Amino acid sequence: METPASLMQQCPLLLPQNRAKTVYEGFITAQGRDFHLRILLPEDLQLKNARLLCSWQLRAILSGYHQIVQQRMQHSSDLMTFMMELKMVLEVALKNKQELHVSLPPPQFYSILIEEIGTLGWDKLVYADTCFSTIKLKAEDASGREHLITLKLKAKGEDCLYPSKGHILPLARVLSFPYPAESPDCFVDFPVSFSVSWTPKSSIVNIHNQFLTALESLKTFWDVMDEIDEKTWVLEPEKPTRSATARRIALGNNASINIDVDPRHPTMLPECCFLGADHVVKPLGIKLSRNIHLWDPENSLLQNLKDVLEIDFPARAILEKSDFSMDCGICYAYQLDGAIPDQVCDNSQCGQPFHQMCLYEWLRGLLTSRQSFNIMFGECPYCSKPITLKMSGRKP
Repeated sequence: METPASLMQQCPLLLPQNRAKTVYEGFITAQGRDFHLRILLPEDLQLKNARLLCSWQLRAILSGYHQIVQQRMQHSSDLMTFMMELKMVLEVALKNKQELHVSLPPPQFYSILIEEIGTLGWDKLVYADTCFSTIKLKAEDASGREHLITLKLKAKGEDCLYPSKGHILPLARVLSFPYPAESPDCFVDFPVSFSVSWTPKSSIVNIHNQFLTALESLKTFWDVMDEIDEKTWVLEPEKPTRSATARRIALGNNASINIDVDPRHPTMLPECCFLGADHVVKPLGIKLSRNIHLWDPENSLLQNLKDVLEIDFPARAILEKSDFSMDCGICYAYQLDGAIPDQVCDNSQCGQPFHQMCLYEWLRGLLTSRQSFNIMFGECPYCSKPITLKMSGRKP
């Protein structure tokens, strides 16, 4: 049974704060370290209805152990028993969790960065964390598009030995930032790799200048992609990033073309793949082969596609008002696990699109369907005319 003397002996740094002994405050010691806490007991002094208030350090160390602490509190017969249980949990938590202490770099580190950002212009700074280990800068290309570059200053860690009652415990790691001796890691939304030329005398200004040079080299590519995004109905990707080189463009009649543009030669003929019913896409493939000599790198990519394919790409507003349908005829959805319908019935009176996965499952369930290698033959769910599914490398 708990007595004031026994509690004092086990927890000498935990003291009652009132006569009723319903409030205790003090410290719990584990691995030579003291952690502040406060315990509020009900009038009947039952632990199951008590409240434990921890300092932020103790709360951080016990994160992930809250349920265990709560169970110990519910099943402890008195405060002394609970404090012994809490100390055991704390010992385990300290062993399993190595605290990370980020040492503040010397003042020169911040002076260098602040001076460099001032030289570059504070209007170019988008974000910096509290210790300047992550910095985001912005820049505009010649067409007025805004781009971001994220700099992450490399950190080096060393074990910090913590003295405790004659023992040396490796409880922490101390970080330092070797900038500007080493270049930061740079992250950009580019379709090509971006590497920085760096010397110990380089600065953030040098990185930003190299960033601007790279933006200028990619201006034509982004002009080409922006024109496609603005003047056609791009089915995929729905929200293209600046690094995306592929576009799937609606052609009408439930057909589309997938192009992959070379960012280094954006006005040259891209890789093209037609998707849709054979009676719609085969004539387009024939025109592409017949008119490829008309391709003029001096013209925009979109204009060249129009000339070679002898078509006008319909705008989304026009297609949405027509009978153009892109929803799958089986699941009645457009997106399915990130995929959109890419299989179309070849019957000119039907032309219903389907997800590859949906059509595969449908045909697999029909007794009349048959399969030859990676090709399935069966009937269209809509018009019952023959339909063929050529499965891609990834299994539906």
